[in-house]
Amino acid sequence: MSTPPKATTRAWWPLVLIGVGLVLLAGAAALYVFPDQPAPTPTPAIARSLPPEETFPNIARVSLADAKAAFDAGSAVFVDVRDSTSYGTGHIPGAKLIPLIELAKRTGELKPTDWIITYCT
Repeated sequence: MSTPPKATTRAWWPLVLIGVGLVLLAGAAALYVFPDQPAPTPTPAIARSLPPEETFPNIARVSLADAKAAFDAGSAVFVDVRDSTSYGTGHIPGAKLIPLIELAKRTGELKPTDWIITYCT
């Protein structure tokens, strides 16, 4: 003759079902309160270590296509504002080297009537 199961063995099933139900309700509530947001784009470590870029709204940016056209036509002066080591590694042919740290005191070397395109990469 078998013995009837103990009441304690059946008592935990309702608790498990209630727990699962509460977790599902909490998840649904979280999705309602915090709707889908795009995942953040990972930022490369180098970008995190750089200070924010200074912007100059009164200085127009030149597109790559316009810079290439100016280079081909010879209608612009290209100024490389990197250091001399980077310049020596590679630069636009005919570009003038004026490191950014020296630019303020060396602007007299440039004609104000020329189209001056600075670059650093």
